[in-house]
Amino acid sequence: MPTVLIIDDNPAVATALEVLFSLHDIQPRSAASPEEGLAVLGDGGIDLVVQDMNFHADTTSGEEGVALFEQIRERHPDLPVVLLTAWTHLESAVDLVKAGAADYLAKPWDDRKLMATVTNLLELSEAQAELRRERRSRQRRRERLASDYDLRGLVWDDPATEQVLTLACQVARSDLPVLVTGPNGAGKERFAEIVHANSAVRDGPFVALNCGALPSELIEAELFGAEPGAYTGANRAREGKFEAADGGTLFLDEIGTLPPAGQVKLLRVLETGRFERLGGNRERTVKVRVVSATNADLPALIAEGRFREDLYYRLNAIELRIPALAHRPADILPLARHFLPPGRQLSPDAERALLAHGWPGNVRELRNTLQRAALL
Repeated sequence: MPTVLIIDDNPAVATALEVLFSLHDIQPRSAASPEEGLAVLGDGGIDLVVQDMNFHADTTSGEEGVALFEQIRERHPDLPVVLLTAWTHLESAVDLVKAGAADYLAKPWDDRKLMATVTNLLELSEAQAELRRERRSRQRRRERLASDYDLRGLVWDDPATEQVLTLACQVARSDLPVLVTGPNGAGKERFAEIVHANSAVRDGPFVALNCGALPSELIEAELFGAEPGAYTGANRAREGKFEAADGGTLFLDEIGTLPPAGQVKLLRVLETGRFERLGGNRERTVKVRVVSATNADLPALIAEGRFREDLYYRLNAIELRIPALAHRPADILPLARHFLPPGRQLSPDAERALLAHGWPGNVRELRNTLQRAALL
């Protein structure tokens, strides 16, 4: 049940309001002076204040009411205050509304109008209080994440990002493969780095390979290494990414572009930890945490026969879905400020433009946009 504090030196007014509020399931409390009212507020538990503008019979200036409101606003800035005023004090009441009072009503008041005002303000106050509680809770969660985990400098403020980040930190300690999905430019590699930085192999290497950046005939050599003569131009032995990542994490971006032969070899490594270099026959053993990423619809590729279903389930032991930037709008301005050179600020017009844009290129597009703007 909400509680309303009535601050009025007239017992008849206080009693009338107490009865009115009680009939509407509102707990009333009364104070006959500003000093008593401030003391009650200091004890807490008040959701709204209804205050008079004068507290002495020989005073009609409204100055006491102004002084009381200012003290309430200073000590309890989020508490809604309704002013009860005589017609002679309307100008002062209007000024106080401009200064932050919730509303004012002239004496004698209309019960229905007063209750409509009080009910609406209590509902709004509860919604605002819930929002403040959620903000405080989110801030505590942010502080815990930053304290307990290495977040690799990630900049975020959106609950959708926080949800994925929390999952990434939680799954990091296992040795299961992780599949990071999401559109291009959304920050998939950064989340892979966070998984590695908080894993049991964080002291080992973090090796990244973009499978889509190499021709299909070279991807196997890049992944597994090659012996001399394994392919045209292979004049000496070369170490593959799996060997380079031994004891650490291998990040395979654009995993959906891996050719069929590479998929078979990758599945074997994931299942056994063993492989041979291209053109070689000596079996090698590694212990590597694999984190892969894709912007493709892998189940659709499986249906088309372009990606192995068994490999998909092996890679997808844990999935981190990174939302597009448009689906985490609270990240936009913090990221934009992060990308600006030191000493530069965003104007209100620039902020509105950034929030209105759809960002199909996601964080990468935002970074490039801010870098270009900084040069102009």
